Amino acid sequence: MRALLVVNPTATTTSARVRDVLIHALASEMKLEAVMTEYRGHARDLGRRAADSDDIDLVVALGGDGTVNEVVNGLLHRGPDIDSLPSLAVVPGGSTNVFARALGIPNDAVEATGAILDALADRSGRTVGLGLAAGTPGTADEAVPERWFTFCAGLGFDAGVLGRVEQKRERGKRSTHPLYVRQVVRQFLEEPHRRDGLITLDVPGRDPVTDLALSIICNTAPWTYLGNRPMYAAPKASFDTGLDILGLKRLTTAAVARYATQLLTSSPEKGPHGKHAVSFHDLGDFTLHSKAPLPFQMDGDHLGLRTSVTFTGVRRALRVIV
Repeated sequence: MRALLVVNPTATTTSARVRDVLIHALASEMKLEAVMTEYRGHARDLGRRAADSDDIDLVVALGGDGTVNEVVNGLLHRGPDIDSLPSLAVVPGGSTNVFARALGIPNDAVEATGAILDALADRSGRTVGLGLAAGTPGTADEAVPERWFTFCAGLGFDAGVLGRVEQKRERGKRSTHPLYVRQVVRQFLEEPHRRDGLITLDVPGRDPVTDLALSIICNTAPWTYLGNRPMYAAPKASFDTGLDILGLKRLTTAAVARYATQLLTSSPEKGPHGKHAVSFHDLGDFTLHSKAPLPFQMDGDHLGLRTSVTFTGVRRALRVIV
């Protein structure tokens, strides 16, 4: 087997020594080329190269969810093709690693490498569905290129939080869970549209849902983790179905306290609910429109401001080694 290992050298939870151990372990079982990413988008370029190659069977992403997202977008730059594209394996190296953990991969990089080698020996793997987002035709964002996401996207509040976190990281702060919590509080205090949301959800064949202040799109459950605690925004979301969405119409102090408590105590059976919460399961296509530009994120990566995004749930988009 020929494999390409894409390594993010700035991954939060792996040291140079650990990376060397992992590379040697993988190289002992396959013909391995290891490449360190050098710029934003490099992992995507490497994934594209693997997709266009005739002799790469497997791409291993060593890094966080952002690295995985870039690799996936490179692999699928011409669209899904389960039979001809290389498979994907993930060695978690970020602070949260939602995609890997949702697949049942150990959150420790060394253990994950062992699990991948065992899965390859057993020829074990599965196909997963992915989300695809693009600018909506006929809107100011129609020229925004389509992009794949593996586990979540969001327009509005949660994307604003991630934008704040990225600003702090650019100033040298480490990506920690306390940092995220502080930015949630600051985003809430400075959010101008807490009471009257700007977002409209359009699902084909249904009446529009208006005045959403928050929208979270999930491709799997859990939505994220706070330390080791899973948080389920859409408990029914699955790699085997379409996309799920949770929307909240009000972000008053009382509402935020209630929904935050529900998230912290959520489970595979129950997520946020109430008169100001709306949720949809297993959607194939839908669009989010906003009356004003709002922050947008995919797989935890802040992508700037958007006014309209069209989403598609694509089943059996990629084969992963688990």
